[in-house]
Amino acid sequence: MQELINKIEELKGRFDRILELSRVDEKHQEILGLQGEMAKPGFWDDGEKAKKVSQKASHLEDQVVVLEKTETEIHDLLEITREDKDDKTVNLSEDISKLLSSLEKKVNKLELNLLFTDKHDSSDAIVAIHAGAGGTDAQDWAEMLLRMFLRFCERNSWQTKIINISPGGEAGIKSVQFLVSGFNSYGFLKSEAGVHRLVRISPFDAEKMRHTSFALVEVLPEIDRVESVEVDLKDLRIDTFRASGHGGQGVNTTDSAVRVTHLPTKIVVSCQNERSQQQNKDTAMKIMMSKLQKYYETEVEEEKQKLRGEYTEAAWGNQVRSYVLHPYKMVKDHRTDFSVVDVERVLDGDLMVFVEKYLQSRV
Repeated sequence: MQELINKIEELKGRFDRILELSRVDEKHQEILGLQGEMAKPGFWDDGEKAKKVSQKASHLEDQVVVLEKTETEIHDLLEITREDKDDKTVNLSEDISKLLSSLEKKVNKLELNLLFTDKHDSSDAIVAIHAGAGGTDAQDWAEMLLRMFLRFCERNSWQTKIINISPGGEAGIKSVQFLVSGFNSYGFLKSEAGVHRLVRISPFDAEKMRHTSFALVEVLPEIDRVESVEVDLKDLRIDTFRASGHGGQGVNTTDSAVRVTHLPTKIVVSCQNERSQQQNKDTAMKIMMSKLQKYYETEVEEEKQKLRGEYTEAAWGNQVRSYVLHPYKMVKDHRTDFSVVDVERVLDGDLMVFVEKYLQSRV
């Protein structure tokens, strides 16, 4: 029993550190401020802004509830364990071990949340996937990655919406762009940015040869306005064109798709999956703001080229992660050297262990 007490006290020490860094009092004050804003007349007139404010308040409240509940649970478990140690007629060690295991998982998750230090980590995310070197195999690989990320989002109860997709010639997709809505979704998904490499026996090769394919993944935080520079509307060129692919009635008969070009930086954003031209324009403008914020924040020219769409070298030597299906099975992240052999599980969206290793490596 003393060993269990020691483990709980160690867990309490970790949690006390989390509590200190989480600044619960500040979160309470921020919640009160947001609630005051929500109570003002006309707050709901701007539906989109109101939604973001109410979601932020809800997320903060959830965080505070989890922290306070976990604090109580650890305190109560420690008290029960100490009492059990003194009472020789009672043996709760098995039940206590189960409770301790459950609390350890909670504390591990809370520690992970402390790694979100970027000012945009709590934002929604914009994810783009581009097929790279590998022809039809690469386009099929891009579609496999899309499914993997959508499953990962589903596991975390995040909402997703595809805003632009370009089908492949024979199979798969050439590119896709989608939005992810959920607290800290950018903080989690930013670990996936980079080139992803697949090695397998190609299903498109009659001789069943091994092929290597590449796809580039971009991840940006969704930003409503650019903080570091004023965007002059004269610098934006907005073109409309006929949408292609699936999208329901009318998608191929009206010029509903929108392309926005920021002339000074040559960044281009397209959107065609919304129902109307105005909706496509609004979505494209959101993505443009996010790309411009990232563009002006970075000092590395190569990163700016990626945002402009000039840098699409998804090929050998640039991969952040490799997925090998033949001659052996392994997924390896080249930034952390962490690997697993259950490739199918990873491709089904079980990415959290890779995300955790990446975030921990950046501390």
